[in-house]
Amino acid sequence: MTLSWRRLRPGRHSSKHSRHVEAGGDIELTIPSHFRCPISLELMTDPVTLSTGITYDRLSIEKWIEAGNVTCPTTNQVLTTLEPIPNHTIRKMIQDWCVEKKSFGVERIPTPRIPVSSVEVAEILSRVTSAAEKKDQAGCRELVKKVKALTRESARNKRCIVANGAASALAAAFGAFSTAGGFHENVGVLEEILSALTLIFPLDAEANVYLGSTDSLHGMVRFLDGGDLSQRRNAVLVLKEALSFDKQKTSALEEIDGALEALVKLIKEPICPTSTKASLVIIYHMLNSTSSSSSNVKERLVQMGLVSMLSELVVDAERSICEKALGVLDAICGSKQGREEARDNALTMPVVVKKMLRVSDLATEFAVSILWKLCKKDQREDDEGGLALEVLQVGAFQKLLLLLQVGCAERTKEKTTELLKLLNLYRARLECIDSMDFKELKRPF
Repeated sequence: MTLSWRRLRPGRHSSKHSRHVEAGGDIELTIPSHFRCPISLELMTDPVTLSTGITYDRLSIEKWIEAGNVTCPTTNQVLTTLEPIPNHTIRKMIQDWCVEKKSFGVERIPTPRIPVSSVEVAEILSRVTSAAEKKDQAGCRELVKKVKALTRESARNKRCIVANGAASALAAAFGAFSTAGGFHENVGVLEEILSALTLIFPLDAEANVYLGSTDSLHGMVRFLDGGDLSQRRNAVLVLKEALSFDKQKTSALEEIDGALEALVKLIKEPICPTSTKASLVIIYHMLNSTSSSSSNVKERLVQMGLVSMLSELVVDAERSICEKALGVLDAICGSKQGREEARDNALTMPVVVKKMLRVSDLATEFAVSILWKLCKKDQREDDEGGLALEVLQVGAFQKLLLLLQVGCAERTKEKTTELLKLLNLYRARLECIDSMDFKELKRPF
């Protein structure tokens, strides 16, 4: 194979290669065939050998194996192992060749880091499990740090670590160290495990079972309630994964003292957008839980001032946060106390109407649902349409009409139609300005 290289610095014997110099200053060099990957036909930067004895570039052969192939591309023989072995001899020969051709602009390939193998990962995770059973928090902590370092080293390492069941092993260790009597003395190892778990999302079903245990949930709530910023962030992210929208686990979380307050604190005093989203998702599923305590959760959230927090949050929030905040607000408005709090908040109506048709279809559906609940439910005879007038004044009628024109989900369409019928009764009561009042006003143009 012949490639063109730009001469960077002529060597002492450059005259020997002068016949290769073209008008544009390019030099053609032939790469030895045994330096080229049989798949990509390019110079190998990380040569590895399969069980068939054929050498490939690691990136190329891993893509081949990850596609589901179990045979050697060259010989078509079935591979006895899918773990390629680094070919240090070929790699050293390629590096020497690059150094030899340095005067022609060829750069020496760097010595690659050898990725972790399945055998190594299995050994580390086995030691993690053993240390957790023995309550060896110092030893387990060092092993978890090693898992974190390997995970961060490369995407290939991360895939290998995940594939070998790291999530379930770490989750089981977290549960073992989260026992009520030993939490404080095990804070260090628990913090490391939470941090490691955030690197291997999404977690598998077995890991979620371990993290959904009573001890594990209490441990994460303790970090949420009294940890530093990093601990609180990791705890809420892992907690969101652990619940996996499981109603039983969600109900168990509702019963833990301080859990709801800690989640609301993440919204009131945000750490980062990711933790805010996770907190909103958890609260949303707690509000929509079918458990008998869901109504009590709504009342507690209203008392904590979540309605005003959400109204302020939505004003300048990014799309994802806006959707989740409106979803939580919609769920809170499912209770009478929540609707009363939303009506009394001066920011609720303008913000909800403003976000209609401006964020996403989901946000629009939540916004319409909120307006429908506030305007249709608990209507008071002494209200005299004050709430409807407020909604009209912020431009809801025009947006609802436009929503019917552009189209929406059937249930949203029904609520939109009902709202338009209700608001239409009060349109005549809005103060209108006669354009003739400005007939003497001089125009600036």
